[in-house]
Amino acid sequence: MFRSVPNSFPITDDTTVQQIARQRPGDDFLSAKAIHKSFGALVVLDNVDFAMGVGDAVGIVGPNGAGKTTLLSVLAGAFPPNSGTIFLDGRNVTALTAADRCKSGLARTHQVPKPFGGMTVFENVYVAAAHGELVNRDESYGRVIDSLTLCGMLYVANRQADTLGLLDRKRLELARALATKPKLMLLDEIGGGLTDGEASELVETIRELRRRGIGIVWIEHIVHILLQVADRLICMDAGRIIADGDPKAVMRDEQVVKAYLGRSPA
Repeated sequence: MFRSVPNSFPITDDTTVQQIARQRPGDDFLSAKAIHKSFGALVVLDNVDFAMGVGDAVGIVGPNGAGKTTLLSVLAGAFPPNSGTIFLDGRNVTALTAADRCKSGLARTHQVPKPFGGMTVFENVYVAAAHGELVNRDESYGRVIDSLTLCGMLYVANRQADTLGLLDRKRLELARALATKPKLMLLDEIGGGLTDGEASELVETIRELRRRGIGIVWIEHIVHILLQVADRLICMDAGRIIADGDPKAVMRDEQVVKAYLGRSPA
């Protein structure tokens, strides 16, 4: 494996992630029905229904403990639901592992980036490219270069991952997910811990993902940056979806205000 960008590999704009065009507009690319998840006596997801079409951008908000990250974990295959079904691109993936769902076009980032610290940035992204959809080595290199370029990381491709600051670790997290050639990306508080300026830089990257036809599900507490991307907003509370629809309407919803403030709006 190369520890750095191969000098023989051309860095050009021609190396791009495949445009997503297989599904018809309006089709549900990801759907979950009656999802229940509990840990012992603690019910974390209570009969949750969720569906989104290809290329959609869905934001998820809610107070701490609402079940947001658990929902992403169940959708991604990190652990199975106690009951309910999940379909990805028309296929029942409820019993599939996270690795198999990744190969089917579903990528995920985590709240706290944990790159392979002893490896270079390039190597970190190469590992993701090689373990996404099955490809040959040259195509894997192409994905790495494209992912690093889009995420603004090519200039640090040969640095050790454990020397990166928080913003670059977040960028690397996005680049690794992108290198798996996803049709849908699940983002878990990718803006957490960043300044407004840094978060705005990530917003531009996520907008480019949308322009490439990649669907987005994004959990975020920094609501104003989330609303720059999401065309649909879901609010969760106590393991349930309490509002789902136009972002501005959801943020004015009485149940949403009560969930955040503990009281109804005046």
